[in-house]
Formats: sequence, structure tokens, C-alpha cells
Amino acid sequence: MPTEERVAKVTRVLSLRQTDLRVVLEEVTNPHNASAVLRTCDAAGVMHIDVIGSSADPLPINQAITTRADKWLDFHFHATTKACLTELKKQGFKIAATHLGAEAVFHTQVDYVQPIAVVFGSESEGISLDALRLADYKIKIPMFGMAQSLNLSVSAGIILYEALRQRLSRGLYEGRRMSSEEFEDYLGKWLEL
Repeated sequence: MPTEERVAKVTRVLSLRQTDLRVVLEEVTNPHNASAVLRTCDAAGVMHIDVIGSSADPLPINQAITTRADKWLDFHFHATTKACLTELKKQGFKIAATHLGAEAVFHTQVDYVQPIAVVFGSESEGISLDALRLADYKIKIPMFGMAQSLNLSVSAGIILYEALRQRLSRGLYEGRRMSSEEFEDYLGKWLEL
């Protein structure tokens, strides 16, 4: 039986979850990077993680790095990028794909208050051509050094905290973002963890 303090904390954290801010991980294979991204997602109030992977273990997790934050996230697994992003678009999500191309805009120029899914590609290849084709926005983080890319988990942290900043300023962390039925369902699950 959970204590009153535990129930209060779980209720508070669940109430702040941003169900219309999703993270998509496309063919991410490094357990350290994937785990650090998941920990950041939990910290920023992200609820849903879409995982695109063709391997037998599409999301390698190192629990020493996630500090078990992964248990507070809801995972959705997809075999292909096209299937994942097409489904998200049908649900009303805009797609923002991280990309270093000349056509990409700075990540701060996107409205993260709308329902949006941010796609992060593999460490070695970046995002796929399908992700590029299906993206509503191609975004990049400004960089002025010799290296022209950041670690995956660092990029995710920078972009998610821009989304958090925008959502905080619009009051989206002030009240519950999911239906009462959905909230009660997750609350029951979370209290069993």
C-alpha cells in the first residue's frame, strides 16, 4: 500500500505530464545515449516515447543512467519511420525532425505548444529520408565550433527544455493535460510500480 506522500507525489508528477509533446527515437543504438534521453524526457514531463527500430532490441536501456526514469514513460514501438510518423500525423501531431541541412531552422523558431513530436535520429546517420520527407519542421541547434553536431542526449535536452520553456510560459504545466479516465488509468499503474 503506497504512503500518502507517495500518492501525492505520483499524482503531482502525473498531472504535469505533457501528453501532446512526444519524442521519437529513430534507430538509436547507443544504450548510454538512449538512457540519457529517457531521463531527460521524464524530467521535462514527456509521457510518450515512440521508438523506431529494426533490431531485436530497438531501445537499449542502461538503468544506471536512466535512474529508472524509464518506468514512468509510455513506449510505443514501430517497425518503420513511415508507419510511426504517418500515425502521429493522423493523431494531429506536427513533426519536427532534427537535421543539419541548410533548410533547417533554429530549434527556437518552432512552436512547441502545439501537439508536436520531435524526431531524433541515430548517432551515426541522423534521421532517415522518410523522416525528412514527413517532417513539418526541420530543426537544428545553433553551433559555432568546429564540431557541427552535439551528442544525442545533449541535443534532446536542449530542444526539450525549449519546449518546456514555451509550455511553462503558456501555463501548460499548471493543470492536468489528460482526460480523467486516462489519468486514473495511469495513476493506478504508477502506484503499482
